Amino acid sequence: GIGHKTAPCVNWILRPVVFPTVTHQTDEEEVDFSWKRHRLFNHTACLVLYQICMEDPLATVTEVSTKPKSKWRPLPLDTVELEKLASRKLKINAKETMKIAEKLYTQGLISYPRTETNIFPKDLNLTSLVEQQTQDVHWGPFAQGILERGGPTPRNGKKSDQAHPPIHPTKYTSSLQGNEQRLYEFIVRHFLACCSQDAQGQETTVDIDIAQEKFSAHGLMIIARNYLDVYPYDRWSAKVIPVYERGAQFQPTAIEMVDGETSPPQLLTEADLISLMEKHGIGTDATHADHIETIKSRMYVGLTADQRFLPGELGMGLVEGYDSMGYEMSKPNLRAELEADLKLVSEGRKDKFTVLRYHVEKYKQVFIEAVREAKKLDEALSTYLGQALEFTPQDEMALELPLPVRKCPQCSRDMVLKKKKDGRGMYLSCVGYPSCKAALWFPDSVLEVSRDESICPTCRPNPVHKLKFKFKRGSLPPMMPLELVGCIGGCDETLREILDLKYLRGGRAGAQPASNPPSGSYLRDSQSQNQPRVQPPPRPRPESRKPVASVTSSPWASHPPAVGGSDVTVCNCGQEAIILTVRKEGPNQGRQFYKCNTGSCNFFLWVDQPEERGVGNRNATSWTPQPPRPSVGFGGSSGSGSSGFSQPSGSSRLGSGDGAATLCKCNEPAVTRTVMKDGPNKGRTFHTCPKPREQQCSFFQWADENMPPGGLDSVPQLGGQKSRRPGGESYKAPVAKKQRTCGVCHQPGHTRTTCPQNSDR
Repeated sequence: GIGHKTAPCVNWILRPVVFPTVTHQTDEEEVDFSWKRHRLFNHTACLVLYQICMEDPLATVTEVSTKPKSKWRPLPLDTVELEKLASRKLKINAKETMKIAEKLYTQGLISYPRTETNIFPKDLNLTSLVEQQTQDVHWGPFAQGILERGGPTPRNGKKSDQAHPPIHPTKYTSSLQGNEQRLYEFIVRHFLACCSQDAQGQETTVDIDIAQEKFSAHGLMIIARNYLDVYPYDRWSAKVIPVYERGAQFQPTAIEMVDGETSPPQLLTEADLISLMEKHGIGTDATHADHIETIKSRMYVGLTADQRFLPGELGMGLVEGYDSMGYEMSKPNLRAELEADLKLVSEGRKDKFTVLRYHVEKYKQVFIEAVREAKKLDEALSTYLGQALEFTPQDEMALELPLPVRKCPQCSRDMVLKKKKDGRGMYLSCVGYPSCKAALWFPDSVLEVSRDESICPTCRPNPVHKLKFKFKRGSLPPMMPLELVGCIGGCDETLREILDLKYLRGGRAGAQPASNPPSGSYLRDSQSQNQPRVQPPPRPRPESRKPVASVTSSPWASHPPAVGGSDVTVCNCGQEAIILTVRKEGPNQGRQFYKCNTGSCNFFLWVDQPEERGVGNRNATSWTPQPPRPSVGFGGSSGSGSSGFSQPSGSSRLGSGDGAATLCKCNEPAVTRTVMKDGPNKGRTFHTCPKPREQQCSFFQWADENMPPGGLDSVPQLGGQKSRRPGGESYKAPVAKKQRTCGVCHQPGHTRTTCPQNSDR
């Protein structure tokens, strides 16, 4: 690569050289004769030879030869030659050249610019193409001369891709400007030069002898310029020397010993690099420019003032690092072999699957070796970039590939833990992203999460690794540890409640109670992760409003429900929700919905669907008890409680003491709960449906009122009529409505805003 070609230039050791020169001045010209030994590194040896010549400085002409000399006209343009010549002659880089050429092609001014052909097909009418250019004031007369001398006679190369002809002008124009005009003019002049004749000249060589040391001089006389008249990009300068005859002798005007030093090879130009890429089979005519732009954009190389490539510190470090590994990854051999095989596949001479398997295995071995010897890269780069930073164990863990936690229930690929983009928190994601968008986003209450080596024996498909969680202080109920190990496969009831897991499809091996949702598919597709868990509450009448009360019966309830009598809709983060209207065109345009006021949670609720709302669902993430189920990793019992926390009985008696069991709308004995949230109803007991949250009916009844509160499905009907529940119970409406009390002091006669105890007044 460039690094190997540049190494001699950078590490070149200058060595002194000496050589004698002879000058002969005549009446016509001054002729310089060069030493046939070229140069010597030994100054003393050269000095001895110089002194010998000075002792007898008479020069004798030993040979005079004259031969015709031709300068060949250029070959037809292919893509690679266009890139090289535009870089050398016009100083336009390869990427810009191809961009301009494609624009000229789309305008119909030139032929297709991506071709490997440098032979004009016999059926291409070159005469008409030359005729189009006769109208130009600059090269029109030369084009006319081609036609007058019998028409175009192009010099052809040996390459053909059997698809496109060489690059040539297809239409005349004089309206272009800038680099577009320069490139178009170059293509036209190159085409006309190719269709013209070679330049002709006469070269004369004169050899002389001074004290048995040989010297020679060359002269050139141009006879016919031909293509050079239209192609200023090539130069062929005449050098006139006097007429010498063999055997003639003359006294040199001067004999000198010149000191000099060796010079390193020049840095590569873009044209040089393209030539080397073509020679070694790296890339194609269509990809050369892209490869060059890549090494420049990655800072492997830079450009000098005269547009030559200078390797950067990163580029040199990589070359030396790969070389130190013992195999030449920085050499073109590996890539050239692949390119050669791909060409054979395109020609039908090799099977593409055989080539694919061979090269994948070969590159895999190279990659494995490179990873194993990666330290050598560090050592080589440290020479240019300084010593590598030492990583802490935490940094090394972050750099390691994440370990699989479980199989994705949607595509069966691995799911791994990843950090969120903002760096705060983790989520479980499928490695098939973006084709598979299955993901589980852990709430902000999870400070840390990592994979545990233990595997859940229950969840399928195996293995489903348990996870270690560390929760934020205050985010869990009292007496519950902040560091837990649990399974997110669906079998762990405690973790289901804490993390609010969703079960969308799939199932866990083994029998499950009918009331339990299927496990193993809690993962949310990231396309719908902003869709909340909708449990819409009923919209109560204004006259039936009551203070909000939160309830809980389990130490792991993440969001206790609000009492259905409140007229305030609360989102998942406990704030009053706001009402918005759908503006987007569609079936829901104009429809109102509730949304989190701060945007911190994914709460969502339609305003106009009271029939879908549950009783305790003014708080959209209300908690409802689940039937007993093993909680893997938490040590919870399979009885009525879990994790060692007590749970109230599954049924109770009405507070009236009549001995009759209270039934919910499902004809099931209701369970008694106690309001735990701070507020006016704290400590108050109520009856509710005993079923799991997903299957609960909307039954609610205060234990000390022996009647359902207002604003529910069981509210007494107007006119004193009885209202029936699905279970068959009936009751009469109360004769007098309970008087409304203040929300601060709980006394009738005034409201919260006019309360004498309100400190805000």
